[in-house]
Amino acid sequence: MKKLVLSSLFTMTYLFSWGQSCTPGANFVDSTYGIWPDTTQNLPPALPNVAYSTDINFKVPASVTPEIDPSGQFVGSVIQQFTVDAMQGLPPGFDYACNVSSCTYQGGANGCANIFGTTDSVAVFPVTVDVTATVLVVLLPGLPPTPITQTVSFDGYKIVVGSGGIIEQVVQPLGVQPNPAQNSIEVTGLMLGSLSSIIIKDMNGKTLTQIQTQEATANFDLTNLASGTYLVELTDAFGTQRQKFIKL
Repeated sequence: MKKLVLSSLFTMTYLFSWGQSCTPGANFVDSTYGIWPDTTQNLPPALPNVAYSTDINFKVPASVTPEIDPSGQFVGSVIQQFTVDAMQGLPPGFDYACNVSSCTYQGGANGCANIFGTTDSVAVFPVTVDVTATVLVVLLPGLPPTPITQTVSFDGYKIVVGSGGIIEQVVQPLGVQPNPAQNSIEVTGLMLGSLSSIIIKDMNGKTLTQIQTQEATANFDLTNLASGTYLVELTDAFGTQRQKFIKL
């Protein structure tokens, strides 16, 4: 699933291994940029007092494309570099290591990071990846490009640490069916009996409709929505997940 603007600059793929080193992947699932796995697939669960390791692979294109910047304002601008600044919210005892010590990569390059560690804390840990990207933008014709930096945070990820039964219960990913949709959608992956807040937003972040439920699924009527791309945002006791869907 692709995300807009600078959030489209990353592709994540997890490869299960036991160590603190990784090798950047050369192939990605659906594009040369984006997020993989998406938050619908999320990071693998963990067990208390058991060694954990998973790899994140990422890549950005060499220049801004229309898919990254639908406005077209910066299309063609060179992506100079990107830096993975932090992974916030990791379980106690967990850390990460990039395949280069600076965690800084040139535009068009592949990179990876290994998340590893052991914890005795049994909980759900929302994980946020903080990134800074630098794009070379020509502000005025005839002038040299100006480096523009922007910090982006990727949330909606989580690492579940607990017993097999707990993991089975809470790692059901947020789902939207059908997608694309015409008249209605069903949102799945909610915690039965736990209060969940579900919001539908447009791509500018404006809230269009919101409900609260303790059911495992929720249905939304889309007949009053114009054709386009929207976000479903689920917030419950375990954090926030987002999923993009298309209204035909």
